[in-house]
Amino acid sequence: MFRRLALVIAAVVLIPASYSLAEDTGPGCGLGKMIFKDIKGNKKIVQQVVAATLNGTFGNQTFGITSGTSGCTNDGIVKNEEKVNVFVAVNFESLQEDMAQGQGEYLHSLANLMEIPAEHQAEFFVMTRDKYNTLFSSSETTPQEMLTALNLELATNSYL
Repeated sequence: MFRRLALVIAAVVLIPASYSLAEDTGPGCGLGKMIFKDIKGNKKIVQQVVAATLNGTFGNQTFGITSGTSGCTNDGIVKNEEKVNVFVAVNFESLQEDMAQGQGEYLHSLANLMEIPAEHQAEFFVMTRDKYNTLFSSSETTPQEMLTALNLELATNSYL
C-alpha cells in the first residue's frame, strides 16, 4: 500500500510538471479524466489531484492506455517501454503472485505489453515461474530491478 501511495504522490507532483499548459491540463486519461471530462478549460488543482489519485490507485489509466478505453489512446504516444514500467510499478504485488504461479491476468497483461507472441506466452509464463528467485532476488526487489532481471532472462531465450 505504501508503494502505491508513493507512486500516486509522485504522479501528482511530477506528471503535471511534465505537461505543457494547454487548454485541458488534466491527468491525461482514465477514470479520473472521465469524471471531470465535462469541465471545460484548465482543471483546478483539487480536480487534478483527485483524478490522478483515482488513476494511480486503481491502475485504470494503465489499462485504458493499453486497451484504448477510458478516454485513452493506444496509438503509440506513450512508449511501450514506459507502459511496461508503469504497469509493473502499479501492479507489482499482483504480478509477483502471478509470476510465482506461472499464470494469471497480470502476467498475461505483462506478456501482451512486452509484445510476447501469443504462441510463446505459455513458455514465458513457465519461465517467470521457474526463474522467480532470479527475478525477485530478495524481499526488497523493486519493480525496476525485477524488469531488469526479466529482460536479461528474455535476452537469453531465443524463443522469447
